[in-house]
This record gives sequence, C-alpha cells and structure tokens, in this order.
Amino acid sequence: MKRRTVIAKGGALLSVAALGTVPFVRRATAQSTQGPTYDWPISNLRSGGTAGLPAQLPTPTFRTEPQCIVTLNKILGPCHTNDVPVRHDITEGIAGLPMQISLRLVEATSCNPIKDADVEIWHADIRGVYSGRAAAMCNPGDGPAQNAGFLRGRQITDADGVANFLTIYPGWYGGRTPHVHLRILANGRELLITQLIYDDALNDLIYGRHPDYAGRPPRDTMNDGDMAFAAAEVERFIFDVEKLDIGILQASYTVGLAT
Repeated sequence: MKRRTVIAKGGALLSVAALGTVPFVRRATAQSTQGPTYDWPISNLRSGGTAGLPAQLPTPTFRTEPQCIVTLNKILGPCHTNDVPVRHDITEGIAGLPMQISLRLVEATSCNPIKDADVEIWHADIRGVYSGRAAAMCNPGDGPAQNAGFLRGRQITDADGVANFLTIYPGWYGGRTPHVHLRILANGRELLITQLIYDDALNDLIYGRHPDYAGRPPRDTMNDGDMAFAAAEVERFIFDVEKLDIGILQASYTVGLAT
C-alpha cells in the first residue's frame, strides 16, 4: 500500500514578471471542475495530538509546477509573539489531528533553494485560540493559553530550502478561514509575512467528522469570504495535503521569494 493516498490542490503562485501571462499548471487531481475529493475514513486518522508518532516521518513531496514564483505578502495579524523557539514539534502536547507542515523556500528568479533561512509559523488550536501574550482577542480570558507557547515554532531551512514542523490541524474562529501564519527572515532581514490556508472541502471533512473537532459549531467563514484574501487569489495560498499511512496529514507548500 502506498504511504500517500491523496494529494490535493495547493497554493499556486505567480512570478512578478509573469503575472497575468502564465497560466497555473496543476496536478491532474486539481484540474477537475469538481475540485479535490477526500475519501479518507476518519477512523484512519489519528487524534489527540502528536504523542506516539515515529521519530522519522516520510520525506515530503512537493509539486513540480508551478515553480520559481513569488509568494505574496499578507498581514501579520494581532496574534504574533516574540522569542519563539526553534523546534520541530510545536504542539506542547495540545490535542488535535497530527500534521506535518513542510515548507520549501526557493529564489523566484533562479529556482535555487534558500538554505539557512529562519522560518516561523503560528496558528490557533482546535478551539480557535492562540497561545502567548498577544492581543486580547487572541485568547480572551484564557490564562493558561496566555502563559503558554503552543503551536508556535521556528525552523532553519536545510540545504534543500526545506523546513518541517510537526503540529495539528488548526481550528477556526469567527470571521476567518482556518489558516497558518508564516514569517521568513534571512541574514537578519525580513523577506516575507504571509498566511496559508486549506481547501474548503478538507476543512468540512475535518471539522464535521474528526472527533477532536466535531464538537464545535459549524465554521462561519469559507476561503473566498476571508478578509485576508481576495476571492480570485484564494487558490494561490492553499496547501497541498496528503494522508500518510501512519494516519497523519502532510501539508506542503513551495514559497517563492523575490530575494
């Protein structure tokens, strides 16, 4: 049995020079007018967090096209904190569907990988709550969350420009589609602040049926209604997601930087 059962459409990006002139090239599964489908039995997906996962996970597979393209900036948001540690598992024991997020950084002009870049991510837990001392709206009245640092972490890209984070599928909160924040620095200079999202059909599957998420009310915002993204650009920010045989999800995305 193959360790990867499905790969779905992900965030596509256009080069600044080619904006409006080069069409997206997508995998066959993403070219259907019906969009990607997720036929994963929920019983085959882990729950409860990252405890018990093997130390070594399969090497992520990144799409072959499009490449050498610039990722657009998006707002930082009010829930960023400072002094985030370098670590692979960013959960601090928080429950949820385990997921590895793999980001590959490339120079948009040359396609060369960018090594030794500082990649930071952060996102909400299954309740839609952020950790840390941030704006009050991020964890209102939640003392334990305010004093914690869960679902925040940094990695330094390897020789292939890749950074991997072990985390959980993010929860939703009012007015926003489920998303992951991303900040990239190199040589002390900030290169990018943006956000990445998941396909609506995948969100519906996880929030509607996975035991860690199904107890919450239906989410109120779809991708094309999110305030951070214009409806026409949503697909440019969607992760490629596949299910691994060990019952976790693998989310992958290639970030093009105009260095």
